[in-house]
Amino acid sequence: MAGRRILSLWFPRLAAERVLRRRQDIDAPPLAVVGDRGGAQVLVSLSPGAEAAGLVPGQALRDATAICPALLTVAEDPLAEARFLTGLRRWAGRFSPWVAEEPPAGLMIDLTGTAHLFGGEEAVLAQVAGDCADLGLTVRAGIADTPGAAWGLARYARAGVAPLRSGDMIDQEARATRSRAARRRGWERGGSPPRPVTARGAEAAVIAPPGGLREALADLPLAALRLEGATVERLMRLGLKRVADLMELPRAALARRFGADTLRRLDQAMGMEPEPITPARPPLHFAVRLTLPDPIGLRSDIEAALDRLLPPLCDRLRERGRGARRVAVQAFRADGGVSVIEVGLARAADTPDRIRPLLHLKLDQIDPGFGIDCLRVEALVTEAMVQVQHRGQMEVTAAAMARAADRAHALDDLVGRLGARLGHEAVTRLAPSDSHVPAKAAQVLMAAWSQAHDGPWPASPTPRPLIIFRPEPVDAPETPEPPARFRWRRRDFTLRMAAGPERLMPEWWLEDPDWRGGARDYWRVEVEGGEKLWLFYGRGGAVTDGWYCEGLFP
Repeated sequence: MAGRRILSLWFPRLAAERVLRRRQDIDAPPLAVVGDRGGAQVLVSLSPGAEAAGLVPGQALRDATAICPALLTVAEDPLAEARFLTGLRRWAGRFSPWVAEEPPAGLMIDLTGTAHLFGGEEAVLAQVAGDCADLGLTVRAGIADTPGAAWGLARYARAGVAPLRSGDMIDQEARATRSRAARRRGWERGGSPPRPVTARGAEAAVIAPPGGLREALADLPLAALRLEGATVERLMRLGLKRVADLMELPRAALARRFGADTLRRLDQAMGMEPEPITPARPPLHFAVRLTLPDPIGLRSDIEAALDRLLPPLCDRLRERGRGARRVAVQAFRADGGVSVIEVGLARAADTPDRIRPLLHLKLDQIDPGFGIDCLRVEALVTEAMVQVQHRGQMEVTAAAMARAADRAHALDDLVGRLGARLGHEAVTRLAPSDSHVPAKAAQVLMAAWSQAHDGPWPASPTPRPLIIFRPEPVDAPETPEPPARFRWRRRDFTLRMAAGPERLMPEWWLEDPDWRGGARDYWRVEVEGGEKLWLFYGRGGAVTDGWYCEGLFP
C-alpha cells in the first residue's frame, strides 16, 4: 500500500443544496428535504439556514415546523440526487481518472500519482473546496493512504481542532494513567499528526501523512470504520468509543464476538487488507449531430439530413457490437425550441435501411417553426448484437439461408412499423406456456421484446375450444353426469351428444384465485341447434359443486 493516496469527499447537505441550486433564491429560506423513514416524515437533509435555526437531520417534521415555522420543505428525490452525484463524479474526473461514487453523498478519488499536477495535496483540497463553493455545495474532505481511513477522516475529523492528548503534557493525564505516557507510540513521540487544511468553502479538509494511519484514526469514533450501527452500539456498551480502543483488543476475540466484518473494516482502514477503487464505467453513448448553414423546413430536406446522419451512427454501433432498439431525433429550431420524435425497433439494428423507414413514419410530428438549424440523432437504447455467419458449400443453400434471414427481418420490420403507429404495447404475439391448465396454455407477449415460437404449436391430448373465457355458472342438476337439459346465458339447451370426461387438477404450487382447489371433469357437449360447448363439473375448491361453461368449439 506504500505510495497510495486516496481522497474522500463527502457532501453532508447534498440533497438540500441541490434544491437550493435549482431555486436560485437571493435570500434562501431555511430549507429541509423530507423523507419517509419507518412510516414517519423526518428531515433527511438541511440547508445551512435550517441548521442555524436549530434543526437536525432525523428530526420529526412536526417538531421541526414547531421550532421553525418558516421552514420550507421539499420531498426527497433519490433518483435526482443520484443523477446529481453522478454529475459530481464527472466533475471530480479532473483530478484523477479513478473516481468512484459512494452513495448517497460521497465520492472516492485515487490521487496516486496525480496530486503533483495541481501543486500537491493541499492544493488539490483547495481546488476542490473552491469549486464546491462556486457550485454552492458544502464539502468535507480527507486524504489518507487507504479508502477506509480517508472515508473516516472526511466524515468524523474536525479541521482546526487541537490534536489528541499525547501524554507529553503530564497535567492532561489522570494520576492513574501518567505512568503510560512514556509508552505512547506514533506521532506523540515526534511523528506527524493529521493536519487540518484551511480551504475556502470546505467545512473540514484533513490530510493524514503517509504512513500515519494509526495516528490519524486513533481518536476517531468507531463509526469512522464504516461499521454497522448495531455493532457500534454493542461496542459502546462495553466502553469502547474510539478506534484506538478497538486496535488494542485481541483480534481473535474481536472477530468471535463482533463478527469478521468488524475485523475486516479495521484491516481495510489500516491498510492490512486491500480495498480497490472501482471507477464507474462511462455509459455507452451513440449520437451524431448535423449543424446546418441555413435553417431548413421541408420534409425532403429533413430526410436528406437523416440520410447523412444514420450511416455514421450505425458505423459507431457496429464498432462496439451494439444495435439500436430505440432511436430519437431532435430538431433544434431557430427560435430556440426543440422537436423530438422517438421510434422503437422490434429487433436491434445497426443498418440505416432498418431505422430510416421508422423515422420517416414520424417526420410529420416535427414542427419546423421558423426553420431547423441543427439535427441530432441518438440511440437511446442499445443491445449487444452477435454477428451470424452463414456457412454452406453450395450457393443454393447460402441463398436459401439469406432468404430466410430476410423473411425474419421483414417480420421484425413489420412489428417495428406497427409499433411506431400503434405503440409497441399494442402489438402482441402468443407463445406456448408450460401448463396443463387449458386457460394457461398460451401467454401473451409483446412482439417487440420477444421471439416467435420456433416449431409447431404443442398439441393438446384432447381437443380444446377455440374461445376460452372465465367459468360461467350453468343452471343444471348437481350430478356428475352431463345434464339432459340446462340453462346458460338465459337460454335453454337440450343435450344431443357428450364426450368425456377429462379430469384436470389445479396447479397447487401457484396461487390462482380462479381455481384454488378441487378437481374438474371437462365434457365436450353438442346441443340441439349445433352449438358445441365446453362444460365442466367442479368438485369443491373455490367454486361449489356444479356445472360451469368455460369455452366454445367452432
